[in-house]
Amino acid sequence: MILGRSFEDMCAQMYYRGKMFGFVHLYNGQEAVSTGFIKLLTKSDSVVSTYRDHVHALSKGVSARAVMSELFGKVTGCCRGQGGSMHMFSKEHNMLGGFAFIGEGIPVATGAAFTSKYKREVLKQDCDDVTVAFFGDGTCNNGQFYECLNIAALYKLPIIFVVENNLWAIGMSHLRSTSDPEIWKKGPAFGMPGVHVDGMDVLKVREVAKEAVTRARRGEGPTLVECETYRFRGHSLADPDELRDAAEKAKYAARDTITALKKYLIENKLANEGELKKIDDLVEEAVEFADASPQPGRSQLLENVFADPKGFGIGPDGRYRCEDPKFTEGTAQV
Repeated sequence: MILGRSFEDMCAQMYYRGKMFGFVHLYNGQEAVSTGFIKLLTKSDSVVSTYRDHVHALSKGVSARAVMSELFGKVTGCCRGQGGSMHMFSKEHNMLGGFAFIGEGIPVATGAAFTSKYKREVLKQDCDDVTVAFFGDGTCNNGQFYECLNIAALYKLPIIFVVENNLWAIGMSHLRSTSDPEIWKKGPAFGMPGVHVDGMDVLKVREVAKEAVTRARRGEGPTLVECETYRFRGHSLADPDELRDAAEKAKYAARDTITALKKYLIENKLANEGELKKIDDLVEEAVEFADASPQPGRSQLLENVFADPKGFGIGPDGRYRCEDPKFTEGTAQV
């Protein structure tokens, strides 16, 4: 959690210094949700995120170096600099991606959960992997959400649908855009448990997550969990955050999950200030590593574009055609 906050604060600095490009959506305020769920998972369990995905990747075990390098567009990034802020992916850690369009990750997560069930029941493999799908309140008015709730309940898929309800879909208040703002109620409508939890309290989130994950591993099907939380920054770093009421922001800032966690750790002698400070040092080191890392070469330009070995992107020798120095002759410089 604390790594996530320190990392995102550093991202803001690097963005405004011109080290990152495009849209960057930070996770400040919502860290208890990511930690509460993902730290219960095994390496073989899968996580599917949104465009606000940096901390989900860190929680799943992707290194701060790899995430920061990806944000810098460097070859040492977890997607070799080709994914950027909204598309964190790691096959090694079963981090199945951030997805830029709202709702598009939910079918992917549902498919991953179906894979686990198929391995276990059809292929008779020893597989109890679960999938956690993260998405926001704005997504819950989209069709993919309902379709996937239906099929997950129908097949009793090992998936947990986690709504990070930060009360705002960009600049649209959740209370103004949703006929019944209590999202958790949609779970029972599809025959699965629906749970509401205080998303600003990591211990409460973990308690709910533990029950949902255990239930999925036992083959009892999906759970819908609504975590009421709040983002402390604008929708993205390009958002001046002028629409939300100052009193509302102050109310949630007073319940900062990181402040509460640090107090808990120190009072219970689980960590001291010096140990927590080392987390900031880790983030500083990640920035230095990313800054010193090389840019992707031109040979990467068409990688992962064409999959057919007989197609345009890969030659008969199995090598990418774009590795030929003459391949891009006459084209615009990239």
